[in-house]
Amino acid sequence: MYRKLLPIAALAATALAQNATNSSTSATSSTSLTDLLGSTDSLSTLATAVQGVPGLTQMLGSASNITILAPSNEAFERFLSTPGAAALASNDSAAIQALLSYHILNGTYPASAVTEMPVFLPTMLNNSAYANVTGGQVVEAVKQGDKVLFYSGLLNNASVTTADQNFTGGVVHIIDNVLTVPQNVSSTAVAAGLSGVAGALTQAKLVDAVDSLTHVTIFAPNNSAFQAIGSALPNLTMPELASILQYHVINGTVAYSSTLKNGTKVPALAGGDLTITIIDGDVFVNSAKVLIPDVLVANGVVHVIDNVLNPNKTDAAPQPTAEMQAPAFEGATSVTSLGLTSGVPTPTDAAAFGAAPTMAEGGESSSSAAGGGAMETGAAAGAAAAPMVTGAVGAAALFAGAGMWLNV
Repeated sequence: MYRKLLPIAALAATALAQNATNSSTSATSSTSLTDLLGSTDSLSTLATAVQGVPGLTQMLGSASNITILAPSNEAFERFLSTPGAAALASNDSAAIQALLSYHILNGTYPASAVTEMPVFLPTMLNNSAYANVTGGQVVEAVKQGDKVLFYSGLLNNASVTTADQNFTGGVVHIIDNVLTVPQNVSSTAVAAGLSGVAGALTQAKLVDAVDSLTHVTIFAPNNSAFQAIGSALPNLTMPELASILQYHVINGTVAYSSTLKNGTKVPALAGGDLTITIIDGDVFVNSAKVLIPDVLVANGVVHVIDNVLNPNKTDAAPQPTAEMQAPAFEGATSVTSLGLTSGVPTPTDAAAFGAAPTMAEGGESSSSAAGGGAMETGAAAGAAAAPMVTGAVGAAALFAGAGMWLNV
């Protein structure tokens, strides 16, 4: 049933591309991309980077119906001063090409085609070493006030500073930040300060398995959610903990916020259904509220929630008027510290995890920043925009023992 939502997202992107192409027909240019980059002083760093990747200049020169999100010289200068850029200092051509490919959209999208309704647009980053999503890794495009924004990995965003620079193959938008290639799930959890998720995956020995899944949606409890059931955690066996984590995963479907529909029942990896409820613009999965939507990861999307889901309580329903949702594990009591976070790296770059879009009416995400404290820590790992190779281990470990549910 939930797979039927996939065509909705695809149709939305297709319709946007069609509208964009129609609206840009009159702006068709005879200027080549090489000439455009060479004649735009603020893009000299990008021009040099493109020329440094074998074959990329020729490929882009012959491409049609594309949009290039072009970081300015100032954007590259800021990026090159971050720890993430150090990973590219070795001139790894595959990593550099992955980063540049993530800035190229499949489709021509003038700035006027981007609206307050967020759309997730496929890029040319489809190398499975860096993106385990069908059809290419995406960026989120949305308009906020008079700004056109593109959200990327770790919720980092870039604003369009100069729009609609047309060339023979499409359009270029100059942006003020280098986009962040979405990282794998475990690295994103660390970067986002989700030490409970990172620790639970490590303890259940599921890090490689979850990182290597393809086309997934994950509902990730924040640290407060794990603390709320902290008394139950030390007593869990590894299979029990694995089953709980598997109940937070939808395998085979990337469900961005714009595809979440009220009343939808979604089969979880662990078995049993997850129920999506939307009340006055707030989105819930079972009884857990979505706090931060659409955190892009290498193999899909993560939505941060305020409760740990219980595979033995699939009928848990939200209490929309409650300030905090009650834990789904009866009898569990809260703790102030989590033993399972021992050894989880501490985020070191507070600026790397960006401001979160919030949920708008109808379940779509809005580009306004989420209020502070939606997650306990918004710090991020130093990887920033550096492309990261995805996991190579199969999903067998994540499927193993999926029927072993916790009786709490």
